[in-house]
Amino acid sequence: MSSFDEMDAFEGASLSARAMAARPQPYLEGLNPAQREAVEQLEGPVLMLAGAGTGKTRALTARIAHLLMSGTARPNEILAVTFTNKAAREMKTRVGSMLGQPAEGMPWLGTFHAICVKLLRRHAELISIPGTMDLPHRDEPLTAQDELGPPGGARGAPEGPHLKSNFTILDTDDQLRLLKQLVSAANIDDKRWPARQLASIIDGWKNRALTPEKVPAADAGAYNHRGVELYAQYQRRLIELNATDFGDLLLHMVTIFQTHADVLERYQRWFRYILVDEYQDTNVAQYLWLRLLAGGHKNICCVGDDDQSIYGWRGAEVGNILRFEKDFPGAHVVRLEQNYRSTPHILAAASGVIAGNEGRLGKTLFTDLTEGEKVRLIGHWDGEEEARWIGEEIEAAQKGTRGMAPYGLDQMAILVRASHQMRAFEDRFLTIGLPYRVIGGPRFYERMEIRDAMAYFRVVVSPDDDLAFERIVNTPKRGLGDKAQQTIQRMARSNGVSLVEGARLCVQTKNIGGKGGNALGKLVDGVDRWGRMLGDKDLSHMELAEIILDESGYTAHWQNDKTPEAPGRLENLKELVKALEGFENLQGFLEHVSLIMDNESDDGDEKVSIMTLHAAKGLEFPCVFLPGWEDGLFPSQRSMDESGLKGLEEERRLAYVGITRAEEVCTISFAANRRVFGQWQSSMPSRFIDELPQAHVEVLTPPGLYGGGYGAAGMQPLRSDLAERAAEANVYNSPGWRRLQERSQQRPVSQPRETRNTVIDMSAVSSFTVGERVFHQKFGYGAIQGIEGDKLEIAFEKAGTKKVVAKFVTGCDDIPF
Repeated sequence: MSSFDEMDAFEGASLSARAMAARPQPYLEGLNPAQREAVEQLEGPVLMLAGAGTGKTRALTARIAHLLMSGTARPNEILAVTFTNKAAREMKTRVGSMLGQPAEGMPWLGTFHAICVKLLRRHAELISIPGTMDLPHRDEPLTAQDELGPPGGARGAPEGPHLKSNFTILDTDDQLRLLKQLVSAANIDDKRWPARQLASIIDGWKNRALTPEKVPAADAGAYNHRGVELYAQYQRRLIELNATDFGDLLLHMVTIFQTHADVLERYQRWFRYILVDEYQDTNVAQYLWLRLLAGGHKNICCVGDDDQSIYGWRGAEVGNILRFEKDFPGAHVVRLEQNYRSTPHILAAASGVIAGNEGRLGKTLFTDLTEGEKVRLIGHWDGEEEARWIGEEIEAAQKGTRGMAPYGLDQMAILVRASHQMRAFEDRFLTIGLPYRVIGGPRFYERMEIRDAMAYFRVVVSPDDDLAFERIVNTPKRGLGDKAQQTIQRMARSNGVSLVEGARLCVQTKNIGGKGGNALGKLVDGVDRWGRMLGDKDLSHMELAEIILDESGYTAHWQNDKTPEAPGRLENLKELVKALEGFENLQGFLEHVSLIMDNESDDGDEKVSIMTLHAAKGLEFPCVFLPGWEDGLFPSQRSMDESGLKGLEEERRLAYVGITRAEEVCTISFAANRRVFGQWQSSMPSRFIDELPQAHVEVLTPPGLYGGGYGAAGMQPLRSDLAERAAEANVYNSPGWRRLQERSQQRPVSQPRETRNTVIDMSAVSSFTVGERVFHQKFGYGAIQGIEGDKLEIAFEKAGTKKVVAKFVTGCDDIPF
C-alpha cells in the first residue's frame, strides 16, 4: 500500500464529522470577544496577534476543538505545529479536555521536527544527491519564487544515492565526528578551523533552507572558502550513511515540496487547516514549509507576538510574522490584548519599553486586575551588593514584611541576561542557606567549564588528586586517547604513585611519545610550576588561577571554539576567577565549593528559580527580580556589535519578555560597578531604564547613589534623569571605593560621559576627534588614533589597537593615560 493509500484509509476510519458536529460547544464559554473572534474565524488566513499573558493557548486549542466539533474538519485534516514537546503535550491535553475524550486521534499535532520526520519517512526516496561535487554559487539573492519553487511539475530528481525510509537521525556528537572526518580528509587544520564552527555554519544554512547549490555567493567565504564544498560532501556522506541531522528534517521536506508538485498538492488537500504556535520564532525553513503547505487553501492560523521574538541568534526571523498580511492578502488579524497575568503597572512598564522598537504590528495590553505595586527600580554599589539585597528581599517576601504579601520560594524568580550573572546569586544563597534551582541549565559550579577549571586547581593544590587529573589530562585535547591514559594508569599502579607521577614516568621512559608525549610533558611541568607558585607571596591566587587557565591552554581552547556557547563559557571562567576574591587562597575556595555543593540536595522543597531571560519565555511568577540592567550587559554589547539596530531591538524584546513574566511584583536592579576582565569599571544604567514610564515606577535607590529621590519617586522626570545622575554621581571618593581600589591594586577609572543619542542612531557619523579618550563596554578605555567615516581606530589600554564603529563608543572625561 502506498503512502497516499495509507492516508486515504486513515481518512475513511476517522471520526464522523457529523457526529462531532452534534455535540454542544462548552469550549466557547469564558472566551473574551477577541478570543472568540479568533476561534470562530475558520476560513482563510488568520493571524492571532497574542500579547503576553493574553490566553493564546486557550484560544488556539479552542479553535482546534471548534474545527472538530463544528464538523468543519476531521482530526487527520488538521495540522497543528509548535516548537517544544511540552507545548505539544499541553495542546493535546487541553484539546482532549475540551472534547471530553483523548486527543490521540490527531496524528498531525506535534513539533515541526516530529511532523517532518513522519512525512520524510514516507518520501525519503525522493531525497538524493547529484553526482557532481562542483556546485555553482548563486550570484543573486534568492527571490520569493526561487524559494517557493516552480509553480508546477518537478525540477527532476537528480541521479545518485538516495535516502531510505529507515534513515537514522544523528545527534550532535555523531554530526561532529562525521564533520571532523571530512575536515581531516580535506587537510584542514582543525585547531584553526574547528569542526564545531563548520557545524554551526551548516546549521545556519539549513535554517535558511539553503541546500549546497543554493548557498549565495555572499557566503562563499565561509570556513576559509571551503564551507560550501564541505557542506556538499557532508550531505552526500549523510545520504550514503542513510542518515540525517535535525536540520535535514525540515530542509528535505521543503526540497521535496519544491521539486515534486504532486506530493505538495496532495498534502495541501490533506491538511485542510493549519495552525501554528509561536509563529514569531519560525526560521526561514519553517516559514517556507508552512507557506508551501498553505499555498492552496490558505486556511492557516498563526499565533504569535512580534514583541516576544527573542531567538534571532538561533535563526528565528521576526520578519515572518511582520509580513504575514503581505504573504496572505486579505488575512484576518485578531489582536488578543486582554492580559490575565500582570498588574496595570507592570503592563504599562513593559509597553513603555517595547514602544522603542520600530516596525511593530502594535497592540495595547490591558487588564481588569487591580492596580497593584509599581515596578520597583533600585541601583546598587556593585554586583555583590545587588545579590545580597535580593537575597534579603526574598527572605522578607517569605515573611510578608516590607509591605508585600507573603510569597513562597516557588513563587519567586531571578531572571538574568547572561548565565555568568548567576554565580553571585548562587554563592549568596548557598552562604545564607536559601534554597534555589537553576532552570534551563546546570548550577554555576556544575557547568562543564567550571568543573574543568576547578579540576586544574585541585591538581595544583593536591597533585595526588587522581580524579581531577583524569579530567584534565586530555582537556583540552592533547592527543592522549584512551590507550595513552591506560598506559599512565598502569605506570602509576605498578610504581605505587599518583597519576601525575605516573604521567611523569611515562614521559621520562618514553612509554608515551610523539605529540601526545610532548603535550603530556608540558602538562606535568606546568603542574609542578603552578604548585611552586602557590607559595609566592607576590602573586595573588586570582592571578595564579588566570595563569593556570592560560598556560594549560584551557582559555585558548574556548577562545578558538566558534560555537555560540563559547563566549558564555569564557564569561563563566572570568566569573570563576572573580569568585576567588572572597577567599585567602585556592585551597580555601575549593573547600568552600565542596562543602556547599555537598550540602545541596533535591528534596522537593520550595526553591527560588534562577534562569536566563531566554529560558523564562512562557513562564510566569508572582514575584520577579530582573538584575543587571546596565548598558553592555543588558542590552548585550555583543548583540549590538554583531547585529546593530536589529540586535538592539531583539534585546528590547527580551526586556519586554522579562517584565511580563511578573504577575504582581517586578523589581529591576543595576549596579554602579562591575568587575570586567579583572578590572573594576563603572557601569551605566541600561538605556531601557530610560524608557520606563515615570508614573509606573517606584525608585528605591538611596540618596547619594544614582540620584535617589528623583525620577518616579520625586520631583524630576524619570526619562534620562536616572542615567544622567548615575553618570554624575560623585561616589569615587567614598571610603568603600578606596577600599576596593586598594584591594584590587587598580587606579580609579574615569566615568564615561553618556552619549545615548549616538548609540541609538545607528546611521550616525562619528563626531569624535583624533586623540580623544573614549570608552567601549567590551574593550575598555582607549585613545582615538584615526577616523574613517564612522569607523574609529582606537588604541585600547588593555585590548590593543582595534577598529570599531563610532556608535558603540562613548566619550570620556579628558584624563590622560
